[in-house]
Order: sequence, then structure tokens, then C-alpha cells
Amino acid sequence: MIYRVPLTFTPQPEGGYTVTSTALPELVTEGDTLTEAQENARDALAAVVELYADLGRPLPLMILHAAEADSIESNTLVEVG
Repeated sequence: MIYRVPLTFTPQPEGGYTVTSTALPELVTEGDTLTEAQENARDALAAVVELYADLGRPLPLMILHAAEADSIESNTLVEVG
């Protein structure tokens, strides 16, 4: 499934990025690079979705399931160099 999730990638002084979500406070992960942080965020989101399902809690309304045929707008982080 595809979800629209606001994510914040915060650079860490020692290097790497911490990833959090204002919509899903349970989603916290990190990565040494943006690519790794994005991959880990995908895994963390899957775990949070499973947690909500196990608890019988609905996901926040702002975490909308996007049909695969829908067009999706994205601000994408790209690491160059």
C-alpha cells in the first residue's frame, strides 16, 4: 500500500539523519545517508501501520492511503556528491 506521510529528516551533528513524523509520533528511525534514512523510514512506517492494526487503532486521517493509480506529489530529498 502507498501512504502519504509527512516525514522530517533532521541532520545529526555526528552525521546521518534522524527521521520522525508529526502525524505518527511512533515513527522514529535514522540512517547514515539520506538514502538509508528513506529506506529505514519505509520499514518504520510498515511497523507503525502494523502496530496500529494490532491495537485496533485507525491511522490518523492525514495518513491517507493513496491508490496506486493516483498521481502523487512528493518533495524528495536527493543527496548529490
